[in-house]
Amino acid sequence: MYKIGVVGPAKSVERIIALAREIEQDMEFIPYIYEVATETKHLVETYNQDVDFWLFSGYIPYKLASQTNVSKDKLTHIIFSEAAIYRGFLEQSYQQKKFIENVSIDIIPSPSQMASESLAEIQHNVHHMYLKEFDVAVNPQELFDFHYDLWQAGKIDFAITCYPSVDEELKKRGVPSYWVSPTKTEIYHTVQLFTEKIKTSYYKETQIGAVMLEIKDFDSLKERMKKGYRIQYLELRIKENLLQLCEQIDGSLIEEGNGKYTIFSTRGAIEGQIQFLQEKMYQLSIEMEAKVTAGIGFAQTVFNAELHAHRGLRQTKENEAVDIVMIQDDGTIIESVGNVEELTYSYRAEDPFILEKLKKGNISVKTYMKIYALVQKMHWKHFTTKDLATQLQMSERNAQRIVADLCGVDLARICGEELQHTRGRPIKMYQLV
Repeated sequence: MYKIGVVGPAKSVERIIALAREIEQDMEFIPYIYEVATETKHLVETYNQDVDFWLFSGYIPYKLASQTNVSKDKLTHIIFSEAAIYRGFLEQSYQQKKFIENVSIDIIPSPSQMASESLAEIQHNVHHMYLKEFDVAVNPQELFDFHYDLWQAGKIDFAITCYPSVDEELKKRGVPSYWVSPTKTEIYHTVQLFTEKIKTSYYKETQIGAVMLEIKDFDSLKERMKKGYRIQYLELRIKENLLQLCEQIDGSLIEEGNGKYTIFSTRGAIEGQIQFLQEKMYQLSIEMEAKVTAGIGFAQTVFNAELHAHRGLRQTKENEAVDIVMIQDDGTIIESVGNVEELTYSYRAEDPFILEKLKKGNISVKTYMKIYALVQKMHWKHFTTKDLATQLQMSERNAQRIVADLCGVDLARICGEELQHTRGRPIKMYQLV
């Protein structure tokens, strides 16, 4: 049974858990209540080992939790729609028996544009709307002062706030206010999607995984051994290290011969021990005085997992700078797994327009997707062929040929020139189209 930590103010957490338990009985929802949103970081860091995933009552605690070391894959939050704001206007108009003409609203900027669009519409339909955007680290007292000062000055009829404590304090002072909280539909929708995501991650973790390791130039290594028993002792040390890895990932070791070994386990176990795998590979490379590379493959069947691992291992031979290549069941390729240089791309493209152009230019999908992923990762507004050659460990001549082919089918274009410090032609700069 998965344990879900639900974080937020008491009223929100109670509503979320009550509805979540109606939707999903096979998961345990544990409340983590705060008085002030800034307590979120402490809650997440302290209790992260006790839960499998975190569900936050809104964007504010989610944003704070995102600043911790906890993986973002474990975090989600209830998504508000414009309905929450309109509900506040409807309730207050009913209570005051009139349409609200002057209002103050505090809001945190979020990736969703719905709230901003709703505020723009509201601004067209009221006489005065006073807006305060704030950061997640704001002191609630600052928000209270914003609304209360406008109320005392007679500038507002109504206040809308994202903080329950601010709402309570305003009501105590006689200020008509409304706390923007998610509707039942919004909670239901988010929880349903979240639990489906958790179940998907479970099936993903239980996929079959294959780790194929190879000690390069093993034949040469055997030739350097003058005594026959030395190579056998060496192979015993290799197997000892790999059996330690197997024990760590609960895997099964198969010796392929000639310095090749395959370990079968589950995706979750392998992904959780990438660092240990790197350590063992480094240890083996020191002992063998030879480079050790690995291909990792994930799939629904043993055959496909092994096929992906073999393809990944072959790719390490194509690029000497890469030690580990992981290929997932959806076609995603990850080079230099676990390192700063990690690069994720796909050998599949679904856009028929791009596929047609690649076919016309005789450019492989894998090459284009790799360059596209690199440009995105490096945040390049423009690049040179030398940039590509350096990052992708290829000759500059090869990079020039690829970029020329991309320009030939309008997938890249020249966007400027860069003058060299020494004499010579200016260096052309390119952009992907």
